[in-house]
Amino acid sequence: MKSLTIEVTKRTAGTKQAVKALRKEGKVPCVLYGGKDIIHFTAPELSFRNLVYTPNVFTIDLNIDGEAKKAVMKEIQFHPVTDKILHIDFLELTDNKKVEVEIPLKFSGSPVGVREGGELRTKIRKLKVRALLADLPDEIQIDVSDLKISDAIRVKDIKVKGAEILELPSKMITAVKMPRVVVEETPVAAEGTAAPGAEGAPAAGAAPAAPGAAPAAGAAPAAAPAPAKK
Repeated sequence: MKSLTIEVTKRTAGTKQAVKALRKEGKVPCVLYGGKDIIHFTAPELSFRNLVYTPNVFTIDLNIDGEAKKAVMKEIQFHPVTDKILHIDFLELTDNKKVEVEIPLKFSGSPVGVREGGELRTKIRKLKVRALLADLPDEIQIDVSDLKISDAIRVKDIKVKGAEILELPSKMITAVKMPRVVVEETPVAAEGTAAPGAEGAPAAGAAPAAPGAAPAAGAAPAAAPAPAKK
């Protein structure tokens, strides 16, 4: 597995005020556990840029005031508004102790089903595994070339030499699905609906009203008959 070296400074556990003061100076309070002792330390936030803002997973060589410790990042806390790093927990590694790590997945190949009109939909991009330090891979390769439409790759289909995968075997990793097609229906006018602007008008071809008949609702009253000539 790839590794990074970070220079850090040991600190005491400190109070909340002391931790806030460290953050104002642009430093991140951290804890290393899993070894003989719990070690509190700090480092500038920029020191963790290549560790945090990347899809890759690294082991970290911590240089704590000249003392070397190998570790992996286990948990990180961000500020909910500014996204600044608030705190990082590290787990100390030893050659003879297994560790749980999320390993990134790397997909290769062009699926048959995609060339036939389907879409490759990926559900997860990391798998949690347990292994000795020497058996931890940088990434897990997955070839999707043979996937046809409706085919899927699940956790049970993946093997990692020297490592135990800690995910549900039935969990889907990626699959080729047919794309969803949305069909818009054209609205049909209701039967008997009057044409626009013709409200109250008689239908085309309708017979005229009989003399003396009451006008239809909404229709203008009929004109009075002209007086007869004597």
